[in-house]
Amino acid sequence: MNDLSDMEAVHRRILDRRRTNRDLPPYRAALIPDVTQILASYFARLHPGSTVSGVRRVGGGASKEQFFFTLTRDGTDEQFLLRMDPQLAITETDREREFVLLGAMNGIVPVPEAAWVDPTGAHFPQAAAIMKVVSGVTKPSDAGMKVSGLGTWLGEDLRGKLRDQFLDILVRIHAYDWRANPLPGFEAPDADPRQAARWSFNYWRALWQIDQGETRPIVALAEQWLANNMPDCSPQDLVVTHGDYRTGNYLFDEESGQITAVLDWELARIGDFHEDLAWVLMQAFGTIDNGTFRASDLYEREEFIAAYERASGRTVNRRTLHFYDIMSSWKCYVIVAANGIAAARSQHNHQDVLLTFLAATVAMFADDLVRLLRQGQPA
Repeated sequence: MNDLSDMEAVHRRILDRRRTNRDLPPYRAALIPDVTQILASYFARLHPGSTVSGVRRVGGGASKEQFFFTLTRDGTDEQFLLRMDPQLAITETDREREFVLLGAMNGIVPVPEAAWVDPTGAHFPQAAAIMKVVSGVTKPSDAGMKVSGLGTWLGEDLRGKLRDQFLDILVRIHAYDWRANPLPGFEAPDADPRQAARWSFNYWRALWQIDQGETRPIVALAEQWLANNMPDCSPQDLVVTHGDYRTGNYLFDEESGQITAVLDWELARIGDFHEDLAWVLMQAFGTIDNGTFRASDLYEREEFIAAYERASGRTVNRRTLHFYDIMSSWKCYVIVAANGIAAARSQHNHQDVLLTFLAATVAMFADDLVRLLRQGQPA
């Protein structure tokens, strides 16, 4: 029998916070004058004589309120990004955890420099982190108005420049020696071979239980299949997973094609590397061109798997990958059908219109689950 409380301590705290915040009054999106004053008072304490200017809201950000601002200290202007939690997010995460990862990965892969963190909202209205601004874009300038990462078309030129970097960065993330360089606040699922899969399953199942609006047969079927088919992961195969690695979550210079920063580390954990591979390979984040699917518009599925094996020296277990293929679509279903809708309906998020729009993808993820469950286990 699966003990549903078996998960990292930080995730139990996140779940408790979500249960509590559901009962709070509606959330008012932060106003520019308020954010400017909060930042000014924060830096008046940290850096007396500094000034804050040019505060402006960043578009997007379904899970965090984000603001660019200029900090002037000792006569020098620096550009920073404030990431602050709403009361309820489409994905519930921990600011300090993301901050730790950015610090650990600095110098290993391109990341924004983590500058300051307020993990409990002691100064800011909610938990917040501040990082240096990195130049670059998440999608080509002619990509049009669409959610970053969903169906992004890079084109042949950019694809050729980005694909090797994309793969190399993922391999380097997975090669991080978390035993020799421990990550404060991170726990390793090494009590038994199935704990890596169980921790992930338990967390997302708990989120669904908190926010579900109605009984969904496809979710029940997927849950049962996942519970019955958890794969083993040996301790030596545990890696730092990014958790949301795909096109749309890295910045690149549009002219040179150079990746300048990997973003959105908030779902990172120590787990099975197959979980990251399955997320990369999701159809929602790829492109279908003349009947051919490309993951993140960079690699065909088998091409990506083979390239990862060559670059990492790891062997991809197809049954394990299939498990995480199903889990990835199931997690996305939970995100858009439960977490996002609950946050929008309760008026606890600054992006209620976007969250409601994303709910339209429920049918897409349901179709993915049906397709994947019908495939059966690979030989």
